[in-house]
Amino acid sequence: MAHAPSLAHRADKARRQWQLGQTHAKAGRWEAAVRAHEAAARLEPGDVVYALNHARALLSRGANAQAGEEALRAYRIDPASRVACQLAAECLMRQGQAGQAVDILRSLDAKVPRDTAHHAMLGNALKQLGRLHEAVAAYFESLALDPSQAQMHYNLGLCFGDLDLKREAAQCFNTTLILGAGNLDLSTRGLACFYERGGCHWEDSEKSLALLNAGVQALADDAQVATTPFVHAVLCDDRREQLRAARSCSRFTSIGLEPLAPVASDWRAGQRRLRVGYVSSDFHHHATAILLAEMLEQHDRARFDVRLYSHGAPDGSAMRARLEAACEEFVDVRACTDREVALRVRRDGIDLLIDLKGYTRDNRLGIFAHRPAPVQAAFLGFPGTTGAEYIDYVIGDEVVTPMSHADGYSEKIAQMPICYQPNDRQRPLWDAPTRRSQGLPDDAVVLCGFNQPYKISPQVFDSWCRLLAALPNAVLWLLDWSQQALPSLRQQAAVRGIDPQRLVGAARVGSSDHIARFRLADIFLDTWPCNAHTTASDALWAGVPIVTHLGQTFASRVGASLLHAVGMPELVCQDLAEYERTVIDLARDPGRRQLLRQRLALARGSSPLFDTTRFTRDIEALYLRMAERHALGLPAEPMAAQG
Repeated sequence: MAHAPSLAHRADKARRQWQLGQTHAKAGRWEAAVRAHEAAARLEPGDVVYALNHARALLSRGANAQAGEEALRAYRIDPASRVACQLAAECLMRQGQAGQAVDILRSLDAKVPRDTAHHAMLGNALKQLGRLHEAVAAYFESLALDPSQAQMHYNLGLCFGDLDLKREAAQCFNTTLILGAGNLDLSTRGLACFYERGGCHWEDSEKSLALLNAGVQALADDAQVATTPFVHAVLCDDRREQLRAARSCSRFTSIGLEPLAPVASDWRAGQRRLRVGYVSSDFHHHATAILLAEMLEQHDRARFDVRLYSHGAPDGSAMRARLEAACEEFVDVRACTDREVALRVRRDGIDLLIDLKGYTRDNRLGIFAHRPAPVQAAFLGFPGTTGAEYIDYVIGDEVVTPMSHADGYSEKIAQMPICYQPNDRQRPLWDAPTRRSQGLPDDAVVLCGFNQPYKISPQVFDSWCRLLAALPNAVLWLLDWSQQALPSLRQQAAVRGIDPQRLVGAARVGSSDHIARFRLADIFLDTWPCNAHTTASDALWAGVPIVTHLGQTFASRVGASLLHAVGMPELVCQDLAEYERTVIDLARDPGRRQLLRQRLALARGSSPLFDTTRFTRDIEALYLRMAERHALGLPAEPMAAQG
């Protein structure tokens, strides 16, 4: 009995500390809230509520690891607490420990009912681990309890997209729109459009794209709304609309973000090497790396200190090893937050930071939003504008980014003198396989369309079918990229009066095999408004002439840039009628095709498109112009091509 007053006093003191912590938390005073809740939890260490509130306060302050420890302590106090289990899993997820989060969530006593949040969190953790089928099952469990959850349909759409189930992904995103996507409406609509195209399911794709474009056009000039700039870059041929979408997305993703304090570079020409940093998740066997590798190796180390900041997983490939050896320092930043990476870049004294991703998958533009480097530029990975105030330059050339197109870019245009796209002369060029081994007729004219299916619009396919109708001895050779796309295209061909068997599929293979089989093609048919990029370089390297249709955006002018650089501007067409006429004339003239192939064979050793050393010296000169302007205290300005 002697201890009763003391215990009561202790409990009362803990309750008062808890109340104080709640007051601080409501006011957003998280440091004070942590102290008060910590005191309550220390006074009553066996109380699960106090432990949970302490964990939540720590989590709100950003102390994820400490929050996780306290949440796990709460879960040990009460193993039947679904709330403690979920909070512990959330803390682990924030630390990038999705596997442990799955284990915690699945450890909850089977007698405890799982709510929608529990299944959703499990699905998110499994998706992060790439265990997509299990993630889908978890999301369906959540929807079984409440089918009106827009977020779950959205999450399912992402999983189905990754599982190459394009039609199902599009349906999920359209369901999300029906239920209400809130401030994610435009970005969800963009994903629906993208996956309808990716599976070549065109029943509603034109209507969906029109609604998406109308939504972007209706955005206020200062909008801070989530959009899908990549979708606009590849499906839309209006650069001003692309800029509007990108600006809104950039503002949305920067809400609440505080940039680092401004810093001026101490670099001066001739005093020390210029420190250049490249940021990407694609420093492995990837299309961007295939183009970039030799350029990185060719950098003049007497004048440039080159560092790669990699936020992508290693793949054990020879390309990964080559890239790691091609720089001063290779920094793996996968486990770092955007701010932590920015601080590392600042500590490394980077003068010029290059983004190689733009709005492509797994981008980390947030690193650049912190403004870690005095000069920041976008290059190669994304064919358009970032719309970001924190990116100073976009690197292009006189064809993809003519100065007259500056109204489509938030960045200042910086032009390369020949072509914006580097190439790797070390790419192997193996002997071609037999046509029979690829399912191609020996005596046919092979029209090759090795672009990803999302680039094939109904208008593009209409044109290709007209070409097949005019050329009865031709076949159309397409990448069998998606399990749904080629069957759908064959159905569409039949509707247009073309024998579906004239569409021949090409399975996914490694890059060397891909380039080797390219040599079997007679003509490469480019797509629009998004041309072939790395694929176009592969075609030219393999000796296959490209016919392209010039558009009004970066993505729709890449084919023209490559053809000008390789010395074949006559294959750049200004309109659709010229495009079709050029293909038909080439298909009917084997002698001219042979001459073009001979010119391309010579171009491998003589064309500036494949002169990597020259390209590297040109881009280094451009980098120095950017740095010198900053060193003089002058703002970024457009930089026309020189040399």
